[in-house]
Amino acid sequence: MDIITKIEQSPTNPGDKPKAEVVIADCGELKDESAEKGEAIFFGSPSSQPHLQSFENHMSIAAVSHRYVFGLKGDVENNIAFIDEQTVIYPAGSNTILYHTETKNQKFIPVNEKCEGITCMTVSPNKRYVAIAERSDKPVTCIYDLHTLRKRKTLTPAEADSKDFVCMAFSTDGKYLLTQSGSPDWMLFYWTWEKTKLMAAVKTANVPGERYAVSNLVAAALTPGGVGHVNAKDHLLGSAIHQVSFNPNDNTQICAVGNGIFKLFRYSEGALKPLLFAKLEAKNFLCHCWTADERIIVGTEDSRILVCEANGELKSDIAFSAEAPLRACHSLITFNKGFVAAGAGAVLSVFERDETAPAAATPAQVAATATGDHSVGAAPVMTKEMFKRARDYGLHEDGTNIINMAMSPSEDLLVCTTENSQIYTVLLGSADIKGDEAKLEVFSQPFHHGQVTGMDTCIRKPLIVTCSSDKSVRVWNYMDSSSELVKYFSEEAYSVAIHPSGLYILVGFSDKLRLMNLLIDDIRPFREFTVRGCRECRFSNGGQYFAAVHGNTIQIYSTWRFENLGNLKGHNGKVRSIHWASDDTKIVTAGMDGAIYDWALKDMSGANGNSGGIKREGESILKSCSYSCAVASPDGKSIYAVGSDKTLKEIVDSQILRELESDHVLTQVALSHSGRMMFVGTATGTIRSMKFPLSNEGGEFQEHQCHSGAITKLRVSYDDTHLFSTSEDGCVYVFKIADREGRGLKKERENVFADEILVTKSDLEEKNQMMNELKTRVEELKMENEYQLRLKDMNFNERIKEITEKFMQEIEALKITSTVLRTDKEKEEVRHEEEMVEERERHTRELLDLETVHNSKLMTEYDKYQDLQSKTTELQSQWERQMRDMQVAKERALAELTNHFETKLREKQAEIERLQQEMKLQFKEFEETTHETEEDADSEILELKHRYERKLKEEREIGMRLKGENGIMRKKFNTLQSEIDAHKAEIAKMYAEEKKLHSIIKSLEKDIAGLKKEVRSADFRLLSGLHYF
Repeated sequence: MDIITKIEQSPTNPGDKPKAEVVIADCGELKDESAEKGEAIFFGSPSSQPHLQSFENHMSIAAVSHRYVFGLKGDVENNIAFIDEQTVIYPAGSNTILYHTETKNQKFIPVNEKCEGITCMTVSPNKRYVAIAERSDKPVTCIYDLHTLRKRKTLTPAEADSKDFVCMAFSTDGKYLLTQSGSPDWMLFYWTWEKTKLMAAVKTANVPGERYAVSNLVAAALTPGGVGHVNAKDHLLGSAIHQVSFNPNDNTQICAVGNGIFKLFRYSEGALKPLLFAKLEAKNFLCHCWTADERIIVGTEDSRILVCEANGELKSDIAFSAEAPLRACHSLITFNKGFVAAGAGAVLSVFERDETAPAAATPAQVAATATGDHSVGAAPVMTKEMFKRARDYGLHEDGTNIINMAMSPSEDLLVCTTENSQIYTVLLGSADIKGDEAKLEVFSQPFHHGQVTGMDTCIRKPLIVTCSSDKSVRVWNYMDSSSELVKYFSEEAYSVAIHPSGLYILVGFSDKLRLMNLLIDDIRPFREFTVRGCRECRFSNGGQYFAAVHGNTIQIYSTWRFENLGNLKGHNGKVRSIHWASDDTKIVTAGMDGAIYDWALKDMSGANGNSGGIKREGESILKSCSYSCAVASPDGKSIYAVGSDKTLKEIVDSQILRELESDHVLTQVALSHSGRMMFVGTATGTIRSMKFPLSNEGGEFQEHQCHSGAITKLRVSYDDTHLFSTSEDGCVYVFKIADREGRGLKKERENVFADEILVTKSDLEEKNQMMNELKTRVEELKMENEYQLRLKDMNFNERIKEITEKFMQEIEALKITSTVLRTDKEKEEVRHEEEMVEERERHTRELLDLETVHNSKLMTEYDKYQDLQSKTTELQSQWERQMRDMQVAKERALAELTNHFETKLREKQAEIERLQQEMKLQFKEFEETTHETEEDADSEILELKHRYERKLKEEREIGMRLKGENGIMRKKFNTLQSEIDAHKAEIAKMYAEEKKLHSIIKSLEKDIAGLKKEVRSADFRLLSGLHYF
């Protein structure tokens, strides 16, 4: 007996162990042996399995976790960056992905709940933080720590008319952040993001958008591709900002470029002030970057690359594309040798510094050029291009634009993204390559670049198949996270389904429905069916049938005989959903006409379209709802459907049993094969894990952010461990799912996937022939290599023999040379001895002469020493006397000044205290008088008011006069204090003179010590001379 599944019965108590096991077996016939052994064998409808109904008393929400995503959100500004050598960050749907290139693991950073989509992102230069801008009621920027993936700060300007930020930039030290809002206000915000403090804001584009609305339409009409081919960044011609950045060496200088805009700002005194410089010719400036020597490189739409100084002065103009047609430069990035430019036509060019070009201007020269100061020396005027084109890279297929680039920290690897949501890579550190090899390679795997219209999964292989509006059908492996096959067709594929075996697929086109083989390296059609515009098709769970939508009719075919077994008619609108029951005896269909039908397929043996065995068992019609998806429970009793009325419906016996309302339109619904987990997709791109089974109290769910567009398909893997979703954003998400309470079916053995593949006989013969040819070629190369090795051995042996003979001759010659040199050496030694004797005699005579001369000099120097010693003693006594007199005078003067000013200070303080007492007494007297005045009669109030107002005025004048006198006293005090400071300065000056005199004395003492040393040496020589005589 081939056991498929073993299920443990639910225990009566939470802590008890299962008492018995129920085995479901795949049996052709029911045998008495199994009945006698007490085995419960089920076949036919799963409704005969009572143990599967015990879960209805328990409800839970399935656990969902992101596992992998195939796709890229291509409309995000600066949508790719390196975190380290192996990790790249990019957006996909409503998540930001951290992708490890070696392990192929992904980490996810989801957006906020009310986010309408990611608009731009940027990574700090130290690779520690990432800022992600989200579209909402007001523009929002969230900053995350890339080490912990936790949100650090959220930045939202208090007043902003725009709903999003179009570009952002971190400063070099990562402390400051620039955020540029979009239409209609175009405000640039300068943040200290760690303190959530807005430092300054300035309007970068002043041209109103209404003026250019007509210009956009005209430009669209003149563009060959129409409105769809107009650059998305030019939606406000003349007033759009494309990129902002910091000067890498100066956080206060900022550059902003846009359509006809090239501006430099300086942060000063709490504001961003524009810098004045000679304006460049008005162009659509698409991008820019800074070099290490503070130059700005700007790319334009008319295929020019401008090199400017930090003050905005144009220094060089380089052609990005010299050949027609001119290619716009969309992205620039610098590295240690120069910069890389990329743009239209998927062309990437590397420019390196021209060593023959003039040297870079220093900051002083740049400032001198800006101010007109010629004393420092202005920056040199460039007469030639400062960078030269080193090499170019391109794609095998032209027609797309590279919009963003990122370089690894080692500057060896460069990745770039294109408008059609693809990621490519190139090794910059490799040797120069030319010709066809200079191509960009796909990074990880290619993605869809259009709305995904169909998706399905199989049983025997870990495969997903998808089709898209980009005219491609792709097969993905969700276990090793790779793309198995990609096939482009001449027309768009509307729907796709994969056979449970994973060897065949159905693809619906506008003219035919095609059954195709999944070969090892190709998708090849082998049968066509006359089903036009098939928008939905599904294989049965056993794979023996498939159903396809043809207008309002569902046609059922035999997979192996290709016969039409029946047609399901009844819908008045387009059918949007087909669901096979688990035993393939029922089909549930839903359409845009608001009808859901439950079809029973009892006898499918009829031929030629005989549908006598097909019966409609149930129906539910709701004209106000256009259904998009409907599924049935494993027992076939309940149907769950979603549509345009924002509700999730549970239909039992053709009646709507429950109806759960939602705040968004629900587009897809999926049930696990165990019937214990339910998932719903929304029009906003989120997936909801529903609390299942449903209850009348309201639908509880957990929402997970994934796509940025409406979800088009949801599927669950056969083993209920993975959930797959596709969307209008072109992304394919893979989730890990699990029942939180562990109530899933316990498998006796793990699901082992098949390794079989399809190969055509012609392909196999061709490959075998190629292998034989290659083996023959290998043998020939081996023989040729052996022959070449023998020839080389013979050549080398001959060369060794020649070199040995040559060196033996050289050794004999060197021996003869050595003998000659030894003889010459002996002759030179004899001559040297004779010269040494002569030199000793001459030295003795010169020594006697020198002693006589130095004795006379010694007596003269001794007399000079005596005179200097007497003068030094006299000067020392004179300076000591003067120092004592100056010290006494200084102390006396300081004491007198201190006493004088302390007396003055005490007098002024006493006078101030006296005036304050008088003021207090007068104020007290005024309060008492006021109090008495209030108690007087009403007739006296006016008179007393006038009198005391006059008195108050006089008292205030007295107070003002006293304050003036106090100010005069303070001025006198300050004057005296300044005199004290002057005296202190004079004293310090005297101290300096004293130090100077001490230094003179020390220098004289050194001279004396030197003279004494000379005298001692002279005495010694004199005594030595006397002793000699």
